[in-house]
Amino acid sequence: MKVGIIGCGNISKIYLENATRFANYSIEAVADLVLERAQERAEQYHIPKAYTTEQLLDDPEIDFVINLTIPAVHAEIAIKALEKGKHVYGEKPLAVSLEDGQRMIETAEEKGLMIGNAPDTFLGAGIQTSRKLIDDGWIGRPLSATAFMMIAGHERWHPDPAFYYQEGGGPMFDMGPYYLHALVNLLGPVARVTGSAQMGYTERTIMSQPKFGESIKVETPTQINSVLDFEKGPVASMIMSFDTHAHQLPHIEIYGTEGTLSVPDPNTFGGPVYLRRHDHKEWQEIPLSHGFSDNSRGLGVAEMVDAIQAGKSARANGDLSYHVLEIMHGILSSSTEGKHQVLSSSCVQPDALPIGFDEKHFFC
Repeated sequence: MKVGIIGCGNISKIYLENATRFANYSIEAVADLVLERAQERAEQYHIPKAYTTEQLLDDPEIDFVINLTIPAVHAEIAIKALEKGKHVYGEKPLAVSLEDGQRMIETAEEKGLMIGNAPDTFLGAGIQTSRKLIDDGWIGRPLSATAFMMIAGHERWHPDPAFYYQEGGGPMFDMGPYYLHALVNLLGPVARVTGSAQMGYTERTIMSQPKFGESIKVETPTQINSVLDFEKGPVASMIMSFDTHAHQLPHIEIYGTEGTLSVPDPNTFGGPVYLRRHDHKEWQEIPLSHGFSDNSRGLGVAEMVDAIQAGKSARANGDLSYHVLEIMHGILSSSTEGKHQVLSSSCVQPDALPIGFDEKHFFC
């Protein structure tokens, strides 16, 4: 399948680097709001065509668009691509607003096209090994979970961090999708959420180049504590923070009737995975049962292309990403309104990948 990338910013590099790993798609064009940036990426990664966004969308040879634009225009670009007859896989979050997310899903359905969304890290070795341990009963019936993403903020390293502090950013919309996709993959969809959110600082100072010393106005909560009630019964406590300088909390832990599972960082593809059953005195590191333990961004694209060609649903699909979007909005709305938020959406828990899943699957 011939693929075009729209958005040649920081994240585009890993997608371009990894594209050669997968035999079922090739990147034939790149586009950006700044044409010179697209030309630079095309030259750097030997991509045949460098386009403006409209030129790429008008190219009849492009079957599939990877949307790497900023969150504020995810929906606009995705809908334009769908209306041009192209499948779309986007960076997270699916959209900024629920209304835009719904329009994206509806447009894909109307056009008979597929829409998918990052993160695809839950398809990696670490989360899939964790899923297998749960499915095989190693911790018994899951009862509860914890999830923590607590850092000091992206202005310390990102070359252009302002959008992280605008609507559609903050720790919830930036990092929440990694944790929530992992949790839904492990425990199924969420029925109800509760949250308390605040803004630790009203301004941030950029500490990275090339904008060192510039101030950023913070327009979205940066400290969000929440509780998630899953449809199947487990309850999770989750903290998303850009206001934390240090902590010693785990990324994700799942607590079951027979033991505890320590799940690796869902912003990565690998391990380690640790298990401690009720009758064990020590934690055990579990060998990874699946492939893709390195930085494999683009795996979701390959799996989605595979699903399109097989006439089945992709695992990192639009329904999952819309459900995650509603979870995030629900947590923030709960804080504003001071009450639980019952979700109107659900999704199918993604199928576990087969054991031993690795790159050979895409080169058969």
